[in-house]
Amino acid sequence: MTEATRPTRVGEEFREILAEEIPKLKDPRVGFVTVTGVRVSPDLRRAWVYYTAFGDEGQRAATRAGLRSARAHLRSVLGHQVRLKFLPELDFEEDVTIAQAEHIDELIRKIHEDDRE
Repeated sequence: MTEATRPTRVGEEFREILAEEIPKLKDPRVGFVTVTGVRVSPDLRRAWVYYTAFGDEGQRAATRAGLRSARAHLRSVLGHQVRLKFLPELDFEEDVTIAQAEHIDELIRKIHEDDRE
């Protein structure tokens, strides 16, 4: 077993659990969230949860604040479902790869439109 195998497996298990738990949060600030991935440090002490959220910048900021305030609850849910010596600290980061891909698609579309003209 390589060093990176366990953090990868733990991250995938966290992603599945969090994808089920986040929609159950009662916080009205948390909108529609999709957990796109979880990266866990090699020592399993920190986990970065990547997500996408729908809405304008204000709604996404509210979702970010709601997730930040739900950190302790989500850690306890993970602790009940995953057996680890230490539960990692959760950091939530908005996944911007989809927005970047849409921006690149738009640029390519504009280039093709300019070529036709």
